[in-house]
Amino acid sequence: MSPTDPSRPGRATGGTLVALTVAIVLTAAMLRAPVVAVAPVARAIGDDLGVSAGIVGLLTSIPVLCFALCAPLAVAVVRRGGPNFALTVCLAGAVLGAVIRSSGGLALALVGTAVMGLFLTIGNVVVPIIISREYPPERIHLMTGVYTSSLNIGTMSVTLATAPLATGIGWRGAILVWSGFGLAALAVWIGLRGLRGAFVPVPESGVLPGGVPSTSLFRQRSTWVLSLAFAGQAFAFYGVTAWLPTLLADQGFGGTAAGAIAAIFQVSGIAGALLTPLVTTRASVLAAVVIVAVGWLAVPLGFLFAPQLWLLWCMFGGIAQGGGLTVVFIMINALGGDERMRAGRSGMVQGVGYGVAAAGPLVLGALHESTQAWTASLLTVVAAVVLFGIAGALAAAPLRRRVLA
Repeated sequence: MSPTDPSRPGRATGGTLVALTVAIVLTAAMLRAPVVAVAPVARAIGDDLGVSAGIVGLLTSIPVLCFALCAPLAVAVVRRGGPNFALTVCLAGAVLGAVIRSSGGLALALVGTAVMGLFLTIGNVVVPIIISREYPPERIHLMTGVYTSSLNIGTMSVTLATAPLATGIGWRGAILVWSGFGLAALAVWIGLRGLRGAFVPVPESGVLPGGVPSTSLFRQRSTWVLSLAFAGQAFAFYGVTAWLPTLLADQGFGGTAAGAIAAIFQVSGIAGALLTPLVTTRASVLAAVVIVAVGWLAVPLGFLFAPQLWLLWCMFGGIAQGGGLTVVFIMINALGGDERMRAGRSGMVQGVGYGVAAAGPLVLGALHESTQAWTASLLTVVAAVVLFGIAGALAAAPLRRRVLA
C-alpha cells in the first residue's frame, strides 16, 4: 500500500489535525453519552414500558458487558478492516443501535442497546490507535487526555440535559438525540478521509516497521499487568459512580444534594484527564500512576475516616479517576508495537478491565446490603485502587521519560 493512499495516511498536520481533533472529541462523546442517557429518565422508561428498575438497569449495564465480551471482535474488525474503516463502522453502527433502542417496546430497547454496545466497543479499541498514528509523538499524551476528558464532558452533558429534554420530546427522543454526536463525528470523519478512505477495508499486515513480525500479546508481561491496572481503575470507577449518591444520602444529604455532590466526582475527572499528560511528559508515566493511585485513595479512605470533608474527597478522587483512565490509554500506545499489536493490546486491556468493572456496582452493593454499613465496600475500593497502583507501576516501570523537542 502506497504511503499516499488515503486509507493509510501519514500523521495529520495543520487544518487536518484540527478537524481530526474535532472528530475524536465528538467520537468520545458518542462512546459514553448514549449509555448514560438512560439513568436520568430511568423512571419514565420503566413506567412507559411497564418493567422494573432492574430491567431498565440492563439498558445501562449491557453496553459495559459488551465492552468486555465484544473486545476480541472489535480487535478483529480493526485488524481486518484497518483503523479508518473500524471508526466508520463504530459510528454508523452505534447510531443504528440508538435508533433501534428508541423505536419500540422493551424487546427493541434491549436489542438496540446490545447493537449499540457492540459498535461502541470498536470505538473504545480503535480511537487510541488513531491518536497514536495521526499525532506527532510530542502531542500523543496530550491528545489522549483530550480524548478521555471528552468522555467525561459527554457524560456530564447528558446527565444534566436528558431529563429536561424528556419533558418536551419524551424519553425516546431524549435518549436518541445524543446519537447526534455520532452523526456529527461521522460527517467530519468522512470529510477527512473521503468515501474510499472511510469505507474501504484495509487489513493490517501484522508486522513492525522493517518487516519484523508482531509478538504475541499473551507473551507480554506488560500487557497483562496493564490489563490488571485497568481492571482496578474501572472496578473502582464504576463501583463508586453507582453507589456514591447512596453513600452521601446515608450521610444525611437529600437526594438532590447527593446527586449534585456526586456530580463533582465526575466533573473533576475532566481536570484529571487534562493534567495527567503534563505529568507523563514532564516527569514520567510512573510518576503519573503513583499520583493517580494516591489521589484515588482519597475517596474510600476519606469517607471511612473523615466523611465530613466530602467535598475534598470527591474532588481529589474525581481528578484521580480521570487521570487513571488517561494514563492507562497513554500506556497502551507508549508500550509500542505496530497498529496490529496496539489494537490487540487495546482490546485485551479493555476486555479484562470492563469485564471486572461490570462486577463493581454488584459487589459493592452486595457488601453494603449484607453488612448494613459502608466499611467493607470502601475497603474493597481500596483494594481495587491498590491493584491499579501496583500493576500500573509495573507496566510503567520500563517506560522512560520522553524528552520533548
